[in-house]
Amino acid sequence: MYFAALLARTEDGWEASDTELDDVETLSDLADLAREASPDEDTVLVLIEQEDAWFGVVRLDGEEDPRIYVSDAAAAARSFYGEILLTDELLGRDPDDGDVLDALDLDGTEDGESDEDDEDAEDGAGAAGSDESVPHGPVGDALILDDLGVSEKELRLMSTDAVTEIAESLGASETLEAVR
Repeated sequence: MYFAALLARTEDGWEASDTELDDVETLSDLADLAREASPDEDTVLVLIEQEDAWFGVVRLDGEEDPRIYVSDAAAAARSFYGEILLTDELLGRDPDDGDVLDALDLDGTEDGESDEDDEDAEDGAGAAGSDESVPHGPVGDALILDDLGVSEKELRLMSTDAVTEIAESLGASETLEAVR
């Protein structure tokens, strides 16, 4: 189960809104959604949490590029919303490093061969192979909330109910609970 919320810092304090991520397919989509929550280009935080597995924080300050922190990249890589946050840049991968042939779907079916055997092989190897380049543990900008009162150490120690802990540290727990 996921929970996602937007916290926008305004002149009057933090404003929270529960958000549906159904139409979000990329980090750019998520950034656009967050920017819509604050027309005055204030700081906006997107908090995403998957029960007892991982949490992520995306921070937008005006038109700057999003800053991202993910508590457990390997766990996040196994979820759709986590994959959105785990960009090549965040993982330290060069997006151009992929082999051109890997991008092609050359599974033997172009000659009329069956692809059932290939699917069985992919089921076993695909899951293990996809996580090889994703580290276990946190990735991203651990100082993402430092200027807001949540130190790197505090952020790294958060686990099961991180979204609530972050909101409490920001003085926005009541605001967040109203949309939960």
